[in-house]
Amino acid sequence: MIGRKKEIQELNDIMESNKSEFVAIYGRRRVGKTFLINEVYRNNIVFRHTGLPPIIDMSDNSGNKLKRQLESFSNSLYEYKMIDKRKKIKSWLEAFDLLREGIDKNYNSHRIVLFIDEMPWMDTPKSYFLEAFTNFWNNYCTHMNNIVLVVCGSASSWILNNVIHSKGGLYGRITHQIQLLPFNLKECEEFLIENGINYSRYEIAEAYMSLGGIPYYLGYLNKRLSLAQNLDCLFFNKNAILANEFNELFSSQFTTPEKYRKIVEVLGEKNIGYKLNEIIEKINVSSNGSLYEIIRALEKSAFIISYIPFGGKNKDKRYKLIDPFCLFYLKQVKNNLGNDNYWQSNIENQKIVTWRGLAFENLCFNHIANIKKQMGISGIASSDSMWYLIDDSDRNAQIDLILNRKDNVVNLFEIKFYNNELVLNKDMHLNLMNKVNALSRFVNKRSSIQKVLITTFGLKNSQYLSDFSNVIVLDDLFE
Repeated sequence: MIGRKKEIQELNDIMESNKSEFVAIYGRRRVGKTFLINEVYRNNIVFRHTGLPPIIDMSDNSGNKLKRQLESFSNSLYEYKMIDKRKKIKSWLEAFDLLREGIDKNYNSHRIVLFIDEMPWMDTPKSYFLEAFTNFWNNYCTHMNNIVLVVCGSASSWILNNVIHSKGGLYGRITHQIQLLPFNLKECEEFLIENGINYSRYEIAEAYMSLGGIPYYLGYLNKRLSLAQNLDCLFFNKNAILANEFNELFSSQFTTPEKYRKIVEVLGEKNIGYKLNEIIEKINVSSNGSLYEIIRALEKSAFIISYIPFGGKNKDKRYKLIDPFCLFYLKQVKNNLGNDNYWQSNIENQKIVTWRGLAFENLCFNHIANIKKQMGISGIASSDSMWYLIDDSDRNAQIDLILNRKDNVVNLFEIKFYNNELVLNKDMHLNLMNKVNALSRFVNKRSSIQKVLITTFGLKNSQYLSDFSNVIVLDDLFE
């Protein structure tokens, strides 16, 4: 299995526990939650069930939806020999009672795993699913010592609100929560090599900037095609495989997908992101609790981050879209659907070149740990942010990334995505000095400013070579 070392170790440790464990796994759609559990607990799962996906049909009443979910659960009980024959189940209370009886009959000694996947889909209107499930855990599983109950689902907001942060019967009942994040660059490289794809690291970086570290999307790459050909097949050509994935991403993951999608679209407009009041104004909603829940769910699902610009206060907090797939869709795909061979035909177009620069900045935001390691400061606490100053005298200085370190150093980063070694010229030098001068007015007098360059293939000798105390190249981000 590629990556996931920490998660695998935690899941293995859970199997060694001497009490029942309740594990909730969450993360964005297609990140590999189900695959992880199936692989790690392959020999321990004695019952597995996957909720039926919701069908959008206004004429379909809640009774029919409940009936279909219960029929599917009955089939799973029969498949895993929890019941001797298929049974018409009338309620979730009855369904979990049958599961309990099956466990008592067949598995009353050795440690077992119960895996309920896509659980949010099972909670149809007026089904009382959550009450029955809560009863199953509180009044049965907790009194056993051999059960590992694992739940997950694409609808992260449901998992977060109803299980992990439950204020009802499941309050404080979760014993382990695992957030599964997308692959980093190194893991993307390992995944592609495992699938017979031998891209250069420059190409892998571009694949990451368009597909993100999502195993499901990376799995569509055809080893017989170039990256440009693959991107056309996946996004731009007629009947492209991932042409509608952006919409499906929110429909499957959130209960009110339009609201989530709208916020992501708004945040995709501006690289530095927006303040909460600016988001409220743009989507024309009132500042109420539901908006905060949406923001929190998007953060927990690793679509967005929040940050306070350097020198700012809590009221200056901004929300920034960092999901590479969403950024790629909004910047490149949305207006070019069905445009055959768009990527191959425009690969050097200035619009795409500009996108690469912004996408590489985002890539660096997602690899802060790698950057700190290369600088030898992994053990030093720091906060990361962007910074900007709208001031005519400072020519609207904006800094791609700032690390404010506890050892009284402020790292100012210049991030450049080039297809060759970078040659610093006088204009670049003067622009950098302008940023340093602007930033210095806001830096604590005890702190110093150190300039760091992050670029693809390094810096070519020039008279401005000494501008940077440290140069980080693309290869470093793979370590």
